Amino acid sequence: MEGMEERGGGAAVSDPRGVLRQGRAFLDFFWDIAKPEQEVRLAATENLLRHLREGKKDDELKYTLKRLVEGLGATREAARPGFSLALAQVLQTFEKIPLCSILEQIKEKHSLEKVKKKLVRNAAFGNFFGVMALFQSGRLVKDRKALLESIQLLQQLTNHQTHLRDLPRKTLIDITSEVPESVFEEVLFDILQGDLSSAFTSPENLHLLLVGMQKFPGVLKPKKLKKLFGSPTVVNEENIPRLVELLKSAAKSEKEDKKLPSVVFDLLQVALKESAFELFWNEVVENGLLKEKSGPVSYMCYRLLGSALPVLSLEQLQVVLKGNVMLHYGEHVVATQFPQGFKFAAEMEGYIDKFLSDCDDPERQLAVMMGFSTLTHQGKPVLLSASRVVRHLQAVALQKYVDWLKDMFLRPDLDCCLDFSGNRQKQNRENADRAQHKIARLRRWIIHRLVNITESAVRKEESLVMDIARFCFFHAFFVAKKKTSQIGEASVLPSEPLDEQDHTETENYFFGLLQTLNTLPVLGDTAKAAALREKHVHGVTADGKLWIFLLAEYANKLLSSDHVKAVKPFTKEQRDIWERTLQSVKNLQKKENKSDTAKVGAFQQLLLSMAIYLFKNQSETVDVLSDLLNCTERAFSKEAKKKKADNSEPGWVEVMVEILLSLLAQPSLLLRRISKSVFVWICPNLTKKGLQLILDVFDPNQEENEESAVVVTEESNKKTKSAKDTDEEGSEDSSDEDDTDSGDEETSEEVDDDFRSQLMNVLQAGKASGGDDSDEELDDEAMMALDKNISALFAEQQKRIQAKKDEKDRMRKEKILRRDFKAKVLDLIDVFLVKQAENPLVFDIIEPLLQLIEQCMSSDSDKQEVDFLRKTASIFKNSLCRNKQYCRTVQALQEDVHALLQRLVKKACKHTDSAVALYYFSASLYLLKVLKGNTSSTVPPPQPQKQNDSRAKQVCQLLNPGCLDVKRVAVTYRQALTQFFSKRNSPLTCSMFHDLFKRFPV
Repeated sequence: MEGMEERGGGAAVSDPRGVLRQGRAFLDFFWDIAKPEQEVRLAATENLLRHLREGKKDDELKYTLKRLVEGLGATREAARPGFSLALAQVLQTFEKIPLCSILEQIKEKHSLEKVKKKLVRNAAFGNFFGVMALFQSGRLVKDRKALLESIQLLQQLTNHQTHLRDLPRKTLIDITSEVPESVFEEVLFDILQGDLSSAFTSPENLHLLLVGMQKFPGVLKPKKLKKLFGSPTVVNEENIPRLVELLKSAAKSEKEDKKLPSVVFDLLQVALKESAFELFWNEVVENGLLKEKSGPVSYMCYRLLGSALPVLSLEQLQVVLKGNVMLHYGEHVVATQFPQGFKFAAEMEGYIDKFLSDCDDPERQLAVMMGFSTLTHQGKPVLLSASRVVRHLQAVALQKYVDWLKDMFLRPDLDCCLDFSGNRQKQNRENADRAQHKIARLRRWIIHRLVNITESAVRKEESLVMDIARFCFFHAFFVAKKKTSQIGEASVLPSEPLDEQDHTETENYFFGLLQTLNTLPVLGDTAKAAALREKHVHGVTADGKLWIFLLAEYANKLLSSDHVKAVKPFTKEQRDIWERTLQSVKNLQKKENKSDTAKVGAFQQLLLSMAIYLFKNQSETVDVLSDLLNCTERAFSKEAKKKKADNSEPGWVEVMVEILLSLLAQPSLLLRRISKSVFVWICPNLTKKGLQLILDVFDPNQEENEESAVVVTEESNKKTKSAKDTDEEGSEDSSDEDDTDSGDEETSEEVDDDFRSQLMNVLQAGKASGGDDSDEELDDEAMMALDKNISALFAEQQKRIQAKKDEKDRMRKEKILRRDFKAKVLDLIDVFLVKQAENPLVFDIIEPLLQLIEQCMSSDSDKQEVDFLRKTASIFKNSLCRNKQYCRTVQALQEDVHALLQRLVKKACKHTDSAVALYYFSASLYLLKVLKGNTSSTVPPPQPQKQNDSRAKQVCQLLNPGCLDVKRVAVTYRQALTQFFSKRNSPLTCSMFHDLFKRFPV
């Protein structure tokens, strides 16, 4: 309706024989400018400007100005900024148009005095967006008359707060901040004097004063300020109560935007300029705003803290970071750790991150990091130990921060921490070991912080990483007897000795660090380091040494020192195996240039990883290391090379695979990581036999006929824990099962013929011993004997029942452990599919994976089984079928791949479950892609001129089918399609063939 009025109004004003006869294209610009889509509005504005520049017709320009001025007060909210921006662009392009005439048109068209009451809102917005258009044109500050009238119009619009809220005030401030000082003094000061004098009546007026003081210090001098509102400064004792109230009001008005009000930050800058920062922070912020128990006000204080970091000096930072705002912020973070409630921690980390990235002063960087690292809750810093803000630290600041963390670990200084307690801790202050508890929490955080620095820090050097690794290793496994300068980590003794829990926590974090070191890119700026990075070499230093080998050398030094002792001392056997391992690694390093690099690297990585693991679990690791050393000797012996042609002797890859599988059977996350990292080394050298060893884990026939790699024992809590967790997660189901089991046992007890006959024999024997007369009662002695025999019989029966229950429980635990082991081995399959997607061995994985999916779908639907199925399906879809990389050397395997494709399609047709059939069909499409993507040795593959030209791609496919036997494959899919149309209960679906024809339209 409104659009029709606008269109009619525009036509009436313009010359019907001139503008309106130019065609619809010109008029459509204005319709598009009013549309809600921003891209359409911007394109229409650009096209309108181009049309006006090329046409150079005054009547069109006049009509354009008329339509744009009318559109400023449009009812649709999206149309107003569109017309305002278009008008600003036109005024900027055609500088011959006088701004005052446009301003008069705006006032006349959207007159607030003449407009009807129901259209006052539209008129107010029309005036406001008109002034915005003049300002955005960039010409307003140059035209003093238009500037003066615009400011006066904005002052009038401030009376319409119901519609415009504080938009006129904010625009007035923006315009004021852009004008030159001379223009402000000569043109604006007189008309703004009233607003400046009433600065303490509203946040907007105060903001105007603060902007004026910063932009025009030569005009708003202390003398003039005193004339305006009675004091030469803004931040003083007298004004503090009024400033507090104004800032509270500003906080509540900005709570929906979740940002710091501009007036607050400007007031902070003025306080710094007036050398009244401490007065402002202590009285206005901490003793004023923080007393207000209001969410918006508290968040404003937190945002002010974060925003103030870049503008404060080192001394001022230390004041702020030890104040009440920090304390309140820490309490807020702890109180909002639960899902409900607004969390500010991420926003504060953003402030810290921006400050550290922009700051070039290492001392200020260090002060901020130490300040947030000493804000603690019961000893634990509120800042996340995994925070990535350390990546911006300068090298000097990073080194000092690490040194400070290490010193705090050894000599915890709780007095320098800004510590607070929650309500629960405040009620339990009688705990005598509270200080020990705080120290333990602080040390745990520091170790995690140090480990994370090796991952997050950008400007880290090898010396720093090694320093952190040595520190973590030493305090995980060793204790200093006395100070010594020979070992840096023993040069300072802990003020509070580490207890067993401290060593355990440090040990766990150290092995996480070890995993990081094994995957760490080469550090340094040397040409050799850059060359290693280009080869994607990980886990070595710039000179090619393994990080883990350097740690092993350090560990050997500690074992040989009299100044330190191991937390878990080695026996003679363990020390011998340790020395044998190091010697074996050194021998391997000598063969590195002569033998296969991957082979040497894999054995080094595995031997060293297990050697370091010896410090954690000595009893289990000794046997594994002994076997590893024997395997290593066999793999690298001269006899092994001579017997290379003998197939009866397994190759080194098969030996390594068996070792890795045995490690995966252990209940250790660390061993799982070691196995995965070593498997990455040997992936390029994996043989068909080695892959078959992995696939045999998933073969149910192998599981029935042979002993699996999993050994079910009761000695490991971690193994039995998974079974326990499974029971607890499905408590209702398990309770039902227990009831059922007990019912079954009672039933079996009732129908147990052997037990019944034994009971009858006991009763008859007791009756016989009591006499021949059936009516005569048994005497006491006979009755006691009978009771004893019956008790013995029932006790024996109870043992049999318990044995059955134990056997059933053992089988259930074994099943869970087997499934867990298969899930670990599945990770190796995933690694191989991702790292070696172009290896022909990938084809040998397809059918075992499909059989595994089929087996899972037909088995029990407990949580562990469902998770395993989901993981298998994800690997099949993402790592195999959707992988953009695939085997490019199929020429020699064409027949096998075609046979596999036919086999998969036939199995998909014969299957009863459509869900399983979909996986088989998807695998056939993967093989189709492989065959199609391989270039034939006779015909070179033609390339389409345009990649997005689907028709050109089809032509390429027709001209070059690659290694695909089109006729043979077409017959296979034609048979499947025939079955789909002819068989009522076909497992095939429309989506399968739709996918086939869409991806391979030939």
